[in-house]
Amino acid sequence: MTGGPKKAALIIVLIVAVVVGMNASFTVDETQQAIITQFGRYIRSIQEPGLYFRIPFVQTLHVFEKRVLTQDATAVEYITLDKKRVLVDHVSRWIIEDPLEFYTSVRTEAAALARLDDVLVARLREEIAKHNFIGFIREEREAIVATVAKEAHEQAKRFGIRVIDVRIKRADLPREVQASVYARMEAERQRIAMRYRAEGEQRSQEIRAETDKEREIILARAYQEQMVLTGEGDARATDIYASSFEKDPEFYAFLRRLETYEKVFEEKTTILLDTEAELLKYFASPKIH
Repeated sequence: MTGGPKKAALIIVLIVAVVVGMNASFTVDETQQAIITQFGRYIRSIQEPGLYFRIPFVQTLHVFEKRVLTQDATAVEYITLDKKRVLVDHVSRWIIEDPLEFYTSVRTEAAALARLDDVLVARLREEIAKHNFIGFIREEREAIVATVAKEAHEQAKRFGIRVIDVRIKRADLPREVQASVYARMEAERQRIAMRYRAEGEQRSQEIRAETDKEREIILARAYQEQMVLTGEGDARATDIYASSFEKDPEFYAFLRRLETYEKVFEEKTTILLDTEAELLKYFASPKIH
């Protein structure tokens, strides 16, 4: 009878020993870091991976992320120096550098994200308010986020956090402002298009006028050359006729009379003339005298 209770007691002792052993040992991998507290009082920090031991049920293990963490914040509306509203969505990268400071100040990653977001929003609000909207959207954004990251890093040290980088993922106008801005942009584009069309039409008219002017000048020159050539041809023809008349007046008269016949006696033409008429001289006696 005594063997049964002793065996049960031994089993209980073994179970307790196993439980105590399991709670006494723990491992920390390369992606983690931890601190040990005893009744809320800090005992030690663990930042290297390996197998470690603690006093079970007395000392508490607090494990934190050792890798770089990313915060993708929600968009917040800011006011620029020229009183323009802008919606900015920022993203930051940070790491838990001092686990003890992190534990005593914020304890959890969720609380750390909230505190860090407050710091970044405040710094962004202050820096964006120093710049005009166009400058912030274009060339000054990098300088702004660099300043914000530097100052946020200094403020985040009290949380045991090191801010690695801050970037602006998106900068846009609030939705209620976008419609009016797009309407103004469309009106401006239409105004520019109308100006270009008017300038194009004016230039087209100038080109047409210049072309018409050149055309008239070319036609006038051509007509002038035509008149000169026609006059020269007529003069040359007159010289030839005159020369021919001087050489043989009767033959010249005969040729001229043939030309007259060709013009007068067309097809189906009826002419009544006296047989003694001068026009019919060569019909009566075709022999050239």
